[in-house]
Amino acid sequence: MAMDPTDPAAATGRPALPRSGGPRGWRIAALRLLLLAALLLAWQVASWNMPAFVLPGPLRVWEAWSNLVASPGFWKDLGVTFERVVIGFLLAAVVGVVLGLALGASETLGAMFEPVLTVINTVSSTIWAIFALIWFGLSNWTTIFVVFMTAMPLILTTVWQGAKTVNADYVELARTFRMPRRQVLLKIYLPTILPPFFSSARLAFGFGARVSLVAETLGASSGVGYRLRQAADLVQTDQVFAWTLTLVTLMLALEALILKPLENRLFRWRRRAGES
Repeated sequence: MAMDPTDPAAATGRPALPRSGGPRGWRIAALRLLLLAALLLAWQVASWNMPAFVLPGPLRVWEAWSNLVASPGFWKDLGVTFERVVIGFLLAAVVGVVLGLALGASETLGAMFEPVLTVINTVSSTIWAIFALIWFGLSNWTTIFVVFMTAMPLILTTVWQGAKTVNADYVELARTFRMPRRQVLLKIYLPTILPPFFSSARLAFGFGARVSLVAETLGASSGVGYRLRQAADLVQTDQVFAWTLTLVTLMLALEALILKPLENRLFRWRRRAGES
């Protein structure tokens, strides 16, 4: 049987990799829907044997969520929390990338600041929330600071380790041509650390969204975390579930509709290189 010269498998001598989508994609989607249905069924069965204030059923939570969406403060609180998370994350990304590149490009700086990074990673988000409450009081900066201190070390560490993998020959060649240090960072180091940075940024954004609830629970007068604490104090468990599922759904939507497609689009060359 003749081989098609335009087929990548023919050029590489390897079997063609299965493409995403198609029957396999539908099969995975069906399995995920089946899993969701099984979880909802298990939730419903468990709620039959418990009081509603302990474990409300899915229908009761749906009614609570519908009432929340109809209230004018729902979108305001959701927007406030999202704004705080985004600001804290963007500050963490900028500081993490700059410091990570600087520490990765200089062994002396890396060795000097390594203990500091270890200390920062050791302190939990709850402790940062307490410090933020003391320093900033009931303000937006309390949550922003906690998100920043949670996301920044993760991004910094990833960028730092990625910068260490830069090909030394490229750096030496740049020095031979007397390329300015800023250009070395932008043209050699930055392209190398972009893939690991994006992966860590996705994790950092998720972590930031979670710790924002802790910060808002302890020190905020608005936002999803504040509403969760308010509902818990009033033993409105159905609203606690409704707010929690709202945030989870929002994060899943961001992951599936924005972050994952963006990563696939930016780094298509990696898959192509792996398939070649």
